[in-house]
This record gives sequence, C-alpha cells and structure tokens, in this order.
Amino acid sequence: MLLNLNCKYLEKFISFKEYFKIKTKIEQAHNLLHFKNSRLKEYLGWVSLPKNYNKTEFNEILNTAKKIQSDSEVLVVIGIGGSYIGTRAAIEFLKSNFYNNLPKNTPNIYFVGNSISASSLCDVLKLCNNKKISLNVISKSGTTTEPMIAFKIFKEFMEKSYGRKETASRIYCTTGAENSVLKTIATENGYKIFNIPKDIGGRFSVLTAAGLLPISVSGANISKIMKGALFAYNDSLSIKSSENQCYKYAAIRNILYKKSKNIEITAFFEPRFSFLGKWIEQLFGESEGKDLKGIFPTSMIFSTELHSMGQFIQDGSRNIFETILFIDNVGNDIKIENSKNMSSFDFLSGKTMNWVNKKAFEGTVAAHEDGNVPVVILQCENASEETLGYIFYFFEKACAISSLIMGVNPFNQPGVENYKKNMFTLLGKPGYENYKKI
Repeated sequence: MLLNLNCKYLEKFISFKEYFKIKTKIEQAHNLLHFKNSRLKEYLGWVSLPKNYNKTEFNEILNTAKKIQSDSEVLVVIGIGGSYIGTRAAIEFLKSNFYNNLPKNTPNIYFVGNSISASSLCDVLKLCNNKKISLNVISKSGTTTEPMIAFKIFKEFMEKSYGRKETASRIYCTTGAENSVLKTIATENGYKIFNIPKDIGGRFSVLTAAGLLPISVSGANISKIMKGALFAYNDSLSIKSSENQCYKYAAIRNILYKKSKNIEITAFFEPRFSFLGKWIEQLFGESEGKDLKGIFPTSMIFSTELHSMGQFIQDGSRNIFETILFIDNVGNDIKIENSKNMSSFDFLSGKTMNWVNKKAFEGTVAAHEDGNVPVVILQCENASEETLGYIFYFFEKACAISSLIMGVNPFNQPGVENYKKNMFTLLGKPGYENYKKI
C-alpha cells in the first residue's frame, strides 16, 4: 500500500464495538457504489475509472501536452471548483508551489476563471503579454459564470495577437455532455475537445482530462498517477473495513461525528501540499454538507499554522479532530551546519530540515493527543506520482462511503445553485426575472 492508516491515537475515542456497529452501513454504502443497478449509477463513473479509463483519449492527452510544451510559454487553465483545484493541487504537490518561478522546460501555468475579480484577471493578462499562450477551458456545462467570463476575455486577448485561425489551434476545451454550451462553442470554432464523462461530477474529475491535460503539461507523469490510483482502487475493493483502510477512515469520521466532532482539520507539514488540502475541503464539503448534516472540512499547513491556530487546537472547544497526511520523503533537504554567534542552535548541527520537520510532526501529535484531540495519521513514503494518484482515489472513495454512511447523496450540490440563481436575477439574465429568493 502507498498509504498507511495509523489509528494509534484514536484508541481512547473509539472502541472496537463502535467499529463493529457501523459495519452494516459500510456494506450498504459499498454496494451502492459497486452494484450496476445502484440508484446512484448515473454518478459512479469515477469508481472504476483507474481500471477503465479511455486509453485512446489518454494518449491524445499526452500528445496534446507535448504540443503545448513545444509551442507555448504559458498555459492558461480556466475553471472553477473541481475544474481546477485538483489540477493545481497535483502540480504543486509534484513540482512546487513556486512552479511558475523556478527554472524549467515546461510552460508556466496560470489559473483563472475561479473568481470574478477583474484585478486578478488583469494581473494574469499582464503576465501573458508578449508570451506564446495556449488555453485550456474546463467546464462540464459551459454555463458557469466565472470561467465563461474569463474564457471570453482571454479568447479576445489571443485573437488580437494570433488572429482567429491560430487562436483556434491553441484553445483546448474540456467539457461534458453533447448539449454542453462549451462543446457547441468548441465545435463551431474548431477547438480541440476533451471529454468529461457524464457520470463523473466535477469534484471527482481530477483523474479525467479535466485534470490530466494541464498536469501533463507541467511535466508530471500522468501514467504513474493513474497507476497509483489503480493501486488504491484495488486496495479499496474489500467490503470489510478491517481489511480496507479507505473504509476504516470513513468509519472513523462518522463515529467521531456522532461524538460531536464536527470539524475536521486536514493537516500537512509541507507548504506545497496546501492546495491538496483545498481539494479535500471541496470534496468533503460539497459532498457531505447537506440536509443540515456534515463535518466541516478545513486544512492547515504545520508547523506554520501551529503559530496561529495551534492554541485553539490545543485548548479550544473540543469539537475538532485531525487527519494528518505526512509524507516521509518529500525530495530536497538541507543540512544544518554550525554558525558563529548562533551557538544556542548548535544542538541542531548535523541534522537535516526534514528530520527536524518530522520531529515537529511527532511533537504535534503527542501534544494534541494530550489535549484530547482525536488524531488520524495517514502516512506515505514519498511524494511521487503514484502516491498522488493513490491519495486522490483514496479520498474520493472515502468521501463517498462517509457521505452514504451519514445518509446524504455525495454527488449532488443543490445548495451551490442558490447563489447562482440570485446572481443571475441581479444581473438580469433572461429566464431569471421571476426568481424571488433574494
């Protein structure tokens, strides 16, 4: 297994009887995900994706990524929510949160269309000025306001530089069903189209073309990502939580939730993993937060946020639990040498920063255990492509199981639509004149 679940620090919070009691609900959730006649079948394309993904399109993704690498200095990725968070998480996890600033042989990658900030968009336009650009716009429906505004602006920006014909050869649309507005636009203008399967929702789509194309452009090996996801798929097939770390994690979350632990902090000890935390936040928040239920997901980077939120975690209200994802080998390291006039730190001489970081991890776990915070540890050996693919699938499956145990549909998001309808009314969009909720 590429990921190890450590439950040592949960022993005083969860008994064996509680694991046994939740067994039936886990089995029912498993059956809903794996039976072909499941009432949820229209949402379940992601479940077997690591085994059954479209190899022809996958090869086309690899070829397109090479083309973008060869003819572009910048790839602008337009998308919001599941259409960009996982992609950015992957690039920063595998490369660096300073990816665009470091020397490399691949294009800079900028993410837009994830807000309606004119200031932010203008800054990216300045960064793209006089650069060779390609555009990957990602939207399953093509009707989401934020990305479609950005698409319109960048399309016009590129056409002024390249003209319509060459611009068309530099725009790649990743979208969904046949009636997708974006697919219609792409077909009419001759843009290359990649597919988001209709039975895979946005927050479960990082292992589709929605994530794989820009991730591949960054130089990451997406074949290894899919290999890691396949490992996770196989490891999570057992219906028994005692044999299935993914299901056991889902069980732990629900048992703690029934004990009024309704806030989960997913913590990391590397800044470049911060967007992986954001991806986990969306995955669980949008899947579980329904029907007045749900664990509120948040994420933190330690030790950084131990100096801001550490006091609350240690001594504040006891409605929280932690899931710490710790990677043993993150790549680069620095040895700490003796320095003149800094003898008070000589006890660290000869040690490495990664060793010190691991001691911070161990000290944090011990402190929070003393503070009666339930701590779940998910530990990985390295930050490889295989590990990332495993992590993506592990959390997707755990989220679906956890949501079903909780009694909510993991795959819809009715609450997201309310703000959109109110905004359309205020903007005067045709068809929303009589929407009175505001």
